[in-house]
Amino acid sequence: MLRGAESFGYRPAGEETDADAARAKTELFLAAIGGAAVARTDPVRTGISGGLAIQPQSPGLADRIWWGSGTRATAQWAARIGLNLQSSTLLSEDTGVPFDQLQAEQIRLYRAAWAEQGWSGEPRVSVSRSVLPITGDIDRMYFGEQGHDDQIGLLDGVRSRFGRTFAGEPDRIATELAADEAVRAADTILFTVPNQLGVAYNARILATIAEHIAPAIGWTPSGVTAAA
Repeated sequence: MLRGAESFGYRPAGEETDADAARAKTELFLAAIGGAAVARTDPVRTGISGGLAIQPQSPGLADRIWWGSGTRATAQWAARIGLNLQSSTLLSEDTGVPFDQLQAEQIRLYRAAWAEQGWSGEPRVSVSRSVLPITGDIDRMYFGEQGHDDQIGLLDGVRSRFGRTFAGEPDRIATELAADEAVRAADTILFTVPNQLGVAYNARILATIAEHIAPAIGWTPSGVTAAA
């Protein structure tokens, strides 16, 4: 979407960039859910002047906020203000190394910045992977020609690296994901599927992932104890 934020009334002021505006609003949001006064009483109507906080407060809400980061630097910023990290299949930078290694470096820098900031507890880190398991002829027709390499391109004039699509038989995908450096470094994996093919088709893909791919890389359904 071209300048999509402006469609909702968000316009950077002066020399401020879209990223600057997003971070400033995020910091205001965190202050608000943390109980800080973010508005003032109207002395004409109330007879007093004082700060107003958002009510009701939700204890622990701040610990459940994620920041979607597309660079190593913004991941470090997210750690410094105490947000969980969400990293997708795109990084708007490129150092020449494979996508999973660059993303793993992003995660390491994020966790180091978290520790340096002195936050208590462990942050959550998620990565996304495009996964297209092939279990029948229709899957092969749709995905059999999918590439298996990262893609490099320009995004807003910046050389960026796009993560590969994992297409193939479920056991092959499981093996490749188990070797993915960033998947190993994260604690949550978000699988993306081609939703334009309809609910029933995607439900089948997700069932294949849940039954044949996710368990092979360490996932167990809620309430099920992993075998020793």
